[in-house]
Amino acid sequence: MSLIKRNRVVAFVLFVLLDCYFQAVLGQLYYFVPEELNTGTSVGNIAKDLGIRVNKLESRMFQIVTGSKRNSFEVNLKTGILFVNDRIDREELCAKAPTCTVIAEAVMNSPLERHRLEINIVDVNDNFPSFSTNSQSIEIPENTLPGVKFLVQSAYDADAGANGVITYKLSPNDHFSLLVTQGDNASAELVLQKVLDREEQPVIKMTLTAVDGGTPPKSGTSEIIINVLDTNDNIPVFTTSVYETSIAENIPFGASVITVTASDADEGPNGEISYSLSKDQDHVLNLFKIDEHTGLLTVKRLIDFEEHTAFEIGVTASDKGSPPMAAQCKVLIKVIDLNDNAPKIDVTSLIDSVKEDVKMGTAVARLSVLDRDGDVNGGVHCDIQHDSPFKLETLDKNNYALVVDGQLDRESVSHYNVTITATDSGIPAHTTTILLTVNILDVNDNSPRFSDTLINVSLKENSPVGTVLKRVSAVDIDTDQNAQVSYSIVELDSNSSALSTMIKINSETGDIISLQSFNYDELKTFQFKVQATDSGVPPLSSNVTVNVFILDENDNNPTILAPYSEHGIHTHVRHVSVKEKKFSDLNLYLLMAVVSVSVIFLLSTITLKAVKCHRTDSFSRYSAPPVDGELISINGEDTFTRTQNSPSKEKPKAPNADWRYSASLRAGGVMQSSVHMEESSVMQGAQGVLVQNWPTVSSAADGEGGEVSPPMGAGVDSNSWHFRYGPGGPGAPPQHLKPGEVPPEAFIIPGSPAIISIRQNQGGEDDKSDFITFGKKEEAKKKKKKKKEKKDKKDKGKDDGDE
Repeated sequence: MSLIKRNRVVAFVLFVLLDCYFQAVLGQLYYFVPEELNTGTSVGNIAKDLGIRVNKLESRMFQIVTGSKRNSFEVNLKTGILFVNDRIDREELCAKAPTCTVIAEAVMNSPLERHRLEINIVDVNDNFPSFSTNSQSIEIPENTLPGVKFLVQSAYDADAGANGVITYKLSPNDHFSLLVTQGDNASAELVLQKVLDREEQPVIKMTLTAVDGGTPPKSGTSEIIINVLDTNDNIPVFTTSVYETSIAENIPFGASVITVTASDADEGPNGEISYSLSKDQDHVLNLFKIDEHTGLLTVKRLIDFEEHTAFEIGVTASDKGSPPMAAQCKVLIKVIDLNDNAPKIDVTSLIDSVKEDVKMGTAVARLSVLDRDGDVNGGVHCDIQHDSPFKLETLDKNNYALVVDGQLDRESVSHYNVTITATDSGIPAHTTTILLTVNILDVNDNSPRFSDTLINVSLKENSPVGTVLKRVSAVDIDTDQNAQVSYSIVELDSNSSALSTMIKINSETGDIISLQSFNYDELKTFQFKVQATDSGVPPLSSNVTVNVFILDENDNNPTILAPYSEHGIHTHVRHVSVKEKKFSDLNLYLLMAVVSVSVIFLLSTITLKAVKCHRTDSFSRYSAPPVDGELISINGEDTFTRTQNSPSKEKPKAPNADWRYSASLRAGGVMQSSVHMEESSVMQGAQGVLVQNWPTVSSAADGEGGEVSPPMGAGVDSNSWHFRYGPGGPGAPPQHLKPGEVPPEAFIIPGSPAIISIRQNQGGEDDKSDFITFGKKEEAKKKKKKKKEKKDKKDKGKDDGDE
């Protein structure tokens, strides 16, 4: 079996043995891992070692966190196996340190749990001992006595401990033996065993072999060339073999460190000594220099405690004899640390966005803080500047967790810039600051809001279908999907099913749109609610009440009320267009009624004048005050004209809008012509009814009712006009039509709220008068509507009877 294969077998056996060796103490796990293992090699079942079920690893976000950016170990979350994730080189990690430990943490969330891992990297004998040069020359005077020692260059092995150089071997020769100093840094010296004879053998060549303690051992060689010189038989001697001192790091260039001193018993050039630094220590030669005449050791470049905590320097003292003789000593230098390094903060993990309803104690980031200074100067304290809903929790000496420590509200603060400072304990202290930005994610915690709780909308009647009544708008202060608002109509009660046929709403814009044309006479107002709902999960909503008021338009033609009877005699009415030229039966009836009234009025006037002439005294108590009178006549185009007599000196006052006027005509004897009338209004009938001029009664001065009668009492057989005016009451026509009554739409007075209806009693015993009533247009509409409903019910009953 070749040497390489044997090394692999030994390393594998060692790994298997070490893999089974671990222990958990105080929440810590210890693993021993050989270096140079293949990537993916199992280290151990960390889930089993920690007593954690494998199926919980992913849900609890199990991870291995180290203090460096290079993560040499990972965990298989499916199996719980800790495996090698990257090449492990102990020499790169820890150089020549006796032990090499990688500190890591096993971290789990929900709840936060951590376990300390110490992974000891076991050295593998993977490096050969080597010398700085392939050959080294030593000049020895021929008169050198046996037993004199000559220091040879030491070999360097990157491996540590037993795998480092432990011994040296010298090839067989007649003059020299090898004295080996055992230890971590083994060294060797040549010991002269036999006096040299330059004339017999001026040059002696030997091979020096350095052997390490690995299994199998590795070795390296260097050739030693001995040049035998003539006579200088004394070597320099140092005052001590080891010099010790200390210096502070960052000492200025050229500063003195220590002076070494050696002496030579020879005289002349053979006793003159020069000092030099040993050639096999490159890093020392870059940092220090020595004065060859005085032996003063000075600083050549910057000394950094974080790179070298101590130095071991070899100094050689050589005389100027021929050949020269030399001696060596060691200078041990301890470097004193200064607080010259600021703490370094590494963010090992960061969740840059959290929901605003996140639970307190949730970890947002993990921080690793390191100060390269030592002792007190390396102590670090971390803190958060300014007030914020976060705090730092100490995980161990150098690791912290940034956790939520307060209520988050995205609508108030959408993100936080968390400033973290790390301050060491040196004098003066050094501080490092980093800024972490944590974005707050929105959750649906705000419902849409209307600007008003009640909205009043006015709409003209007969507006076309599709008219936009109002655009409602609600605002949701959430973002994205949580702020997208849709609108819908909410009916106020179960009887509002017809609302869906009246209006609709655009769910996106909030436009309320009519689905029908509204009639003020049928519907004056209605109410509903609009609901605004966002798109969050779960969705949130709010309502606003909308009142719609229908505005009246002048969309109804005036109508004339046909005569009606108080005793239930039906009067049939036919509606004829106003512009119709045809002379209808109703026109004829009205014309006859007006002519009869006019004739009676004329006869009454003549009779009154005659009676006055013959019986002035008899009728003086019945005389009436002067009044305005007018005669009514009919022209050829079916209209009435008037003749004004005895104009009144007193200006008439406007009638009360709520009054009713009535005039009755009774058949009987002679009538006085002292009826009080003023002005005249043209009353317009319904379609097909003649346009007529009718007298109107002036209003009372005191706003109260009254009546105007002839000065002579009218009996049953008398002819008389009797006008009643004033608020509705006993003299007002009935509100509900009786059988035989003509609807009040038959006659109206344009431009006036008054209407006229004519009652005709056909055969009644109690009252045989024709009666003309003045009413209001609004009541006519109501009567018309009631009559239509009564007629519809009656027709429906007839239809049911026919079936």
